[in-house]
Amino acid sequence: MLILLPPSEGKTPAVTGPGFDPDKLHFPQLTDARKQVLAALSEASTAAEAHSILGVGPSLAAEVRRNVVLHEEPCAPAHRIYSGVLYDALGYAELTPAQQRKADDAVVVISGLWGALGFSDPIPAYRLSMAVKLPETGKLASFWKAHLAQALTEHAAGHLVVDCRSSTYAAAWAPDPSTAAAVNVFQVRNGKRTVVSHFAKHTRGELARHLLTRAGSDPATPEQLLAAAQEKWEAELVPATARKPFQLNIVLPG
Repeated sequence: MLILLPPSEGKTPAVTGPGFDPDKLHFPQLTDARKQVLAALSEASTAAEAHSILGVGPSLAAEVRRNVVLHEEPCAPAHRIYSGVLYDALGYAELTPAQQRKADDAVVVISGLWGALGFSDPIPAYRLSMAVKLPETGKLASFWKAHLAQALTEHAAGHLVVDCRSSTYAAAWAPDPSTAAAVNVFQVRNGKRTVVSHFAKHTRGELARHLLTRAGSDPATPEQLLAAAQEKWEAELVPATARKPFQLNIVLPG
């Protein structure tokens, strides 16, 4: 089982920790591409139009300035740097040591800066969305799509891919549709299904936690994933097509 997560918009900077070392990250075949994006981000973050390029407001000026000195910033495991609704619901710190080791093995975070990360990879806090178009790299989703295909396809071989990414990050790599399930979350309001971003993030985090903590074997097929989800939620599975993976739809009550 491989669980794909998006990063969080907000980050919790490490107070102390080792400096950044690209050789400490998973997927070493991405090192050159990461260095290219790092250099492009640093240059963009010093530009007069930096906030416009990065799509952030004046209140995030300190984070934009940090982008220029990431190599000097202390690092912490990705599961501590990323914060927010999804990561709070996953609750890595409350997992048992065995469950944490399982998370470290199973979770891959797709990132606009790093491409793909292991859950325990040491990184600094940064500000960069996959939706950004850097002058030196172009659209990051397109940039990473060219680099992630081989690395992640090889890594995912033989595993069920549970895709909890948002559409912005899903654009960077498409797993084999026959062995992947994208997780969608709906809430029933006035008898109709609606998508509510906050609840979707929270429920995807809860699903990741459930898969990491439940007893028994990990789901190896989309059908087994559906059965695992139905242990906690109303859920349905939409079959895959030639280009689109299975869709695991979790339906929350109104």
